[in-house]
Amino acid sequence: MLGPATFRAMRLPTATSSLSVRAFSSTARASVARMSIVGRLAATPEEATIANGRSLVRYALGTSYGKPENRKTSWFKIAAFSEGSQKDFLLSLPKGTLLYVDADARMESFTDKEGNQRTSLNLIQSKLDVLSRPRSIVEDEEGLVQDPTEALG
Repeated sequence: MLGPATFRAMRLPTATSSLSVRAFSSTARASVARMSIVGRLAATPEEATIANGRSLVRYALGTSYGKPENRKTSWFKIAAFSEGSQKDFLLSLPKGTLLYVDADARMESFTDKEGNQRTSLNLIQSKLDVLSRPRSIVEDEEGLVQDPTEALG
């Protein structure tokens, strides 16, 4: 049987406990900014090769906010260093797919071609979940748009 002393030993650290103790990890702390985004693909993702010969997949997510009569959209450009079947899966996602993305976020400053100082938000995908795919829409012979899933009942 467990006694009161056992429960005292098992209690969670208090607010006055040292923040330098990290029992869950043996790695050093890292300063990382993260973003979680739920949005729809603006277009089919594209593969690109960067300077060191590595390839990455680039895509943009759109998120909407505001009241329906005054709705606005924010666009986020994301890069993924996926390989193999994960890369093939990402490249196969159609425009309009609803995604949940966890990404590492960095702000970088640069000078554009006109000499103006600019800042850019760089998002590197760390996790991706497909929440839903867009409905397929097909035109019949008269040009009427129909959803083929409606025929299934």
